[in-house]
Formats: sequence, C-alpha cells, structure tokens
Amino acid sequence: MSRIARIIAALSLLGTVTLAQAGAAELPVSEVATGIFVHSGAIALMTRENEGDIANVGFIVGDAAVAVIDTGGSFHEGEALLAAVRARTNKPIRYVINTHGHPDHVFGNAAFAAGGTSFVGHSKLPQALATRGPYYLDNFRRIMGSELIDPVKIIAPTLLVSDTMTLDLGARRLILRAWRAGHSDCDVTVYDEASKTLFTGDLVFLRHIPVMDGSIRGWLETLKELEAIPAQRVIPGHGPVSDWPAALADERRYLSTLLSDVRALNKSGEPIRAAAEKAAAEERARWELFGDYNARNATAAFSEIEWE
Repeated sequence: MSRIARIIAALSLLGTVTLAQAGAAELPVSEVATGIFVHSGAIALMTRENEGDIANVGFIVGDAAVAVIDTGGSFHEGEALLAAVRARTNKPIRYVINTHGHPDHVFGNAAFAAGGTSFVGHSKLPQALATRGPYYLDNFRRIMGSELIDPVKIIAPTLLVSDTMTLDLGARRLILRAWRAGHSDCDVTVYDEASKTLFTGDLVFLRHIPVMDGSIRGWLETLKELEAIPAQRVIPGHGPVSDWPAALADERRYLSTLLSDVRALNKSGEPIRAAAEKAAAEERARWELFGDYNARNATAAFSEIEWE
C-alpha cells in the first residue's frame, strides 16, 4: 500500500471512530407516542458520576419544527440530548421549554443556545433563575466539579407563559399552562394535543419522593386541575412514563398525608423539628430518596401552615 493510501485509510478509520464516539454520546430516548421522545433520568441525587442525568427530558417533533422539554442537569447532558434530536430529525429546534428552574432541568440549556431557538418558561422563571442561578452554579460546582459545571450557562426564557400559550410545530399544537406555586413558584406543563401526552415537569413525581420548593396547599389544588386535562399518558419530572390520571394517586396521598401530619403537629404545639422527624413517616417505604427530602418537605410545609 502506498503512503498516500495508508494516510487515506487511517483518516477513514479515524472518521469511523469519531462517528462511533458521536453515536455513543447520544442520550438514549424512547418514542412513547408518534413524535414524542423521552429520556428517563436516574432516580438519584445529582453527582459527578451521573453528570446530573436525573430528570426526565424529551422532545416533540412536528411537521415543521421541534420543541425540547427540559435539557438536563449538565451541559454534557444537553449536548447528548441535542445529538438524540439530530439523530432523528433535521427540522429546526424552534423552542426549548423549561418546566421550571431547578438545575436538573435547565443546566443543559446552553447546548441549544445557537440557531435561533426560543427559550420558553413561566413568567416568574427569569426572576427565579436570576436569584438562584449563581447559588446553583456554586453549589453544584462543589458537588460535581468544575469540568461539568463551568460550561453551564443560566439561560432565562424570553417567551413567557403567564396563563396559557399555544405553540405550533406544524400540524402539532402544544398547550402550555403556567401554574400557581406548587412544586416551585414557576411550574409549566406542556400538553400535546395530537398524542394526548402531558409533560408535567416536577408537578408529578413517581417512585422519586415529591420535592417541595413552593406551596403544599397550592400543589394539592393544582393536582385537582391537572387531573382534568384529557391526557392518555404523562411524562413526569421523575419516574416512569405512566397512564393518566392514575399517575397522580401516590403523589396526592403523600402530599395529603404530609399536610395532615404537619397540621396535627402544629395544633398540638409540637416544634418544627418534630415535623421533620415525624410527618409522613408512614410513607417511607413507598418512595425512593425519602431520607434525602422528606424532612425538608415537612419543614417547608410546617412553615407554610404555621399561622393558618
């Protein structure tokens, strides 16, 4: 073989390796309905080892364009999600919709910043990110390391949802709704009319214990309204894709138990630390990560109802 031929062969092999590596970087997704792709995150805390890949993320493909629903817990995950989109369609990514402002859902945003994509979120999300974004970056830099967090950029939405909004992907309408404070103070849901699929973000948890950063009373009120959405399946923020509205049963029971317990403890004059130790204790065996979040939920709920 001539020297030139050897060089060409080597370059061809390098190209094959590069393509294989690019394929390996693609985030695994499942098509749960026609044009609806979902990646299920691990039920875990964000760590260096899992690169923040703990939330459910996905995308919806219409006739003319694509909408991405949340982007993951690191820039690396966002890049892998982008690769998954591009492996399935070359249609423009017109929207990135953030269901709320927690790091595991927004830290991948920067991977989608080029190409004229509009970022969409609750009208309160820009302020939430401005207030908490620097803290999130500092905290997770310590937890996950600079290599993973330094590429992360806090990107606030410019297309804001204050009530409801319809986005058209081409023969595919998405109905977005902004909610009262519940899981957080900036929750948005996305309902795809064509497939009757509902993306709830962290307004719905399955297997992973619900995490409260807003209002327990508001969250329970929201569940009543969510239940009326005529979906067939739900993509929760954490946990498996499930039938709707049956998927709400476990979360409603947990939140109702937690609220009832903290009210009883408050009425009997117990201090807030008793709520952290005792509230919703009967739910422990039913949820993963119970020990990581229940005391925090109970403390927040106790503070909310202390003067009601």
